Amino acid sequence: MPTPEMLTSRPELQGSKEPGEPQTPVKGTRRASSKEAPSAHHEDARPSLGTLRRALSRVGQRASGRASEEDPGLLRRSSRFLFRSLRRPQNGSPAADHCQGTAVTGAGHGSEMPCGVVDGVSQQLSPKAGPEELEPEAGQSVADLITQRQLLAAFKQLQHQETQLVDEKASHTFERDPTGFARRAMDVCLHYDGLGAEIGTIVRETLGPGGVDPTALAELAQVVRAEEEAHPRSPADGDFLRTPRRWRQQWENAVRRSAQERVGQVGVRGTSEVAEGASDLARVLAELGRLVRCDLQKIQLEVQPVYTAAGFPAWETYRRAYHDAMAQRLQELAHEARGCEQLYTLLDWAANVYGSPDFLGAPDLTLSTEPLPPLLAPEVWAQLESDYTSFLETKISSCFDGILQLEQSLWAAAEAPEVLQGRFHTQLSTDVHMLVAEHVKAAGAISAELEATTLRICARELGLFLCRFEKAFLESGAVTEPHLGANINAFEELRTSLLARYPGTFSELEKPLAAATRVFQKRLLQGLQRDVQPLFRVLCTKAWLTQDSLQPLMDKVVAFAHHLEHVTPLRAQETLQEAHRYVVREYIAQALRPRERFRGVERKTGSQKMSLEAQAIGNTFQGLGSEAAWLDQAILCVADILGETRKDYIQRHLEALVRNYPDIRRDHVLAILAMRRLGRHRNQRLLQHTQDLLKAAAKARASEASGGRVLFEEIEVPASVDVLLTCI
Repeated sequence: MPTPEMLTSRPELQGSKEPGEPQTPVKGTRRASSKEAPSAHHEDARPSLGTLRRALSRVGQRASGRASEEDPGLLRRSSRFLFRSLRRPQNGSPAADHCQGTAVTGAGHGSEMPCGVVDGVSQQLSPKAGPEELEPEAGQSVADLITQRQLLAAFKQLQHQETQLVDEKASHTFERDPTGFARRAMDVCLHYDGLGAEIGTIVRETLGPGGVDPTALAELAQVVRAEEEAHPRSPADGDFLRTPRRWRQQWENAVRRSAQERVGQVGVRGTSEVAEGASDLARVLAELGRLVRCDLQKIQLEVQPVYTAAGFPAWETYRRAYHDAMAQRLQELAHEARGCEQLYTLLDWAANVYGSPDFLGAPDLTLSTEPLPPLLAPEVWAQLESDYTSFLETKISSCFDGILQLEQSLWAAAEAPEVLQGRFHTQLSTDVHMLVAEHVKAAGAISAELEATTLRICARELGLFLCRFEKAFLESGAVTEPHLGANINAFEELRTSLLARYPGTFSELEKPLAAATRVFQKRLLQGLQRDVQPLFRVLCTKAWLTQDSLQPLMDKVVAFAHHLEHVTPLRAQETLQEAHRYVVREYIAQALRPRERFRGVERKTGSQKMSLEAQAIGNTFQGLGSEAAWLDQAILCVADILGETRKDYIQRHLEALVRNYPDIRRDHVLAILAMRRLGRHRNQRLLQHTQDLLKAAAKARASEASGGRVLFEEIEVPASVDVLLTCI
């Protein structure tokens, strides 16, 4: 294929004529070299190539340097197609049947025509001849009309020239002068491209500091519609002059480029600080939001009415252009986001700020007139959520560590917990609730999936925290009744409120929380046991018969119960009942393994004193609020057996004891009988009868034991000589 340089070097493309033709220049053309110009008359008759270049250069300069984005080779390739088609008449084919590349180059693909491209095309047409300037109407050239932004007038002149060229081509006027036709056709194409470039310039200037030019926008809309009416479809014969210029598509491309430029300038290095932290990223996003909000408000309030009056829809195009530009910008920021705070800031802005119905800041303006694609691609969004949850696990774990360190500092300071609303209070429960609620609420504001994931993370980390907290507290020096009560209250509050608020996820924490609470309750009881254990040693001795040994013990029980008044009622009741059971159990254990034996009057006195103390113990715990009334008969039954004067009634007392406390064993019965020394035959008969009762009550014992009614099972009876004698 001959190149444009080869074509322009041929004699017939340098203005030479066929033999027989007059050697005069074609009307409307001029020589590129002053030495070859026949006269000054033709130089002055029409605007020169320099005039065209200067006019189109002014258009290109207003294009704000966009020439770098275009392909200057497009017009060069178009010129080759143009000259190849123009040479076809020598072989009997149509003059220009497939030369539409020249026209489509600028208009059909939304490209703009900078002055450098015009110069390049003109130089390739001929080294001696430039493109012919279109004939002006009313004393102004097309280039001047474009410069003055009289776009509709310029288009009408171009349309007139186009029609004239098509008619002359159809009449075979240029069969002997294809170069002349090429120059005039190229002039039309260049001016069409100049009009297209001016459309892009107007679009870019619309949102610039100069403000909206309603006249220019109206001209733009009118000329686009006029061109679509003039070129409704591509001609069947492939005539490039009548090919649709597709300025509407070029306008849409210019809108998209304008949006990308404006959005892309926010937060880049050199215009503002690069987002290195969550606050910096938030500032960049806020700046992006302000830019998009201001631009879209300006478009809807100022630009759209002008376009609408000219019958040209603009809002949807601008809205989608800015949406696409924001999607591209956020994807760039997503790749740069680091850390939990930055990732959440980005997710929150995309979901809640940009996605808000009042993003444009006015009730009558809305961004979503119809569904838009997601601001972030699904795979990008999923990756952001995954990265966020990975950082979130570490952050939540460190937050729980901070809570533990705060509690440890309070323990080290030996400060007693406050009493708020009648309860020992620690900040533990409040801190955990705030931690969980804050992260779950933040995640729920973004998506339900992220909320569920955050809940699972919080539940897992809380379970690990409970173990660390329990170990650290029990190893500290702050294991006192107030601190134990405060922690019991905190764990009970966590168990009830967290399970009620998040029943599905936190249900697995019910057992760990209850187990930790029981550990604290047990440790609380151990303190009571250490205080009262020495006092039990005096019971059931001969010295005990003549002194009040129970009162000091019960005083300590009352002091212990005073702490339970500041514990949550359910756990306080459980702990008080355990204290009640412990006192009764240890009292009976002391009676079943006496260091001194009672005989005669002493046995009778001991039985009476035991009965009185059983009533005192029951009344005291009942006054403290204990609901374990089932414990009150145990000491009384033992006292009745010890002091019973009618031996036949001992069997009734044993039956009542087995009936009320089915966890009693044969060893316990032997120890009780050993207190009386009833004789071998009577003991054997009572043991056999009791054994039958225990077998019958086996099922009842299992059910009662499962309900917590265990008393004798935890009493160890040593195999003393008296017990052995009772067995024999």
